[in-house]
Amino acid sequence: MVSAGLVFEIIAAFCSSPQTVEINASTRADTLMKWVAIGLVVAGGFVLIGTVRFKGGSPAMWGGALAGAALGVAYVYAKHAGLRSGKPGTESY
Repeated sequence: MVSAGLVFEIIAAFCSSPQTVEINASTRADTLMKWVAIGLVVAGGFVLIGTVRFKGGSPAMWGGALAGAALGVAYVYAKHAGLRSGKPGTESY
């Protein structure tokens, strides 16, 4: 059951937010990426707590590092793809 939940979380993480960054990169790339960076720092703090607090925390560290790297790359790719596309975003001002 844990692995099923993990699959759902991973798919949700990759479908929703990077898509928003790509679609609205022309107007909000800097703000969106600021919050990605903040999220990665906060997530890293929680992974660090899990690594230090619990015996044998090395898998938590490696899992957290892999997840952070994968999502970080996804967001950077989404930003660059959105800025290159030239398509209009979903927001109007």
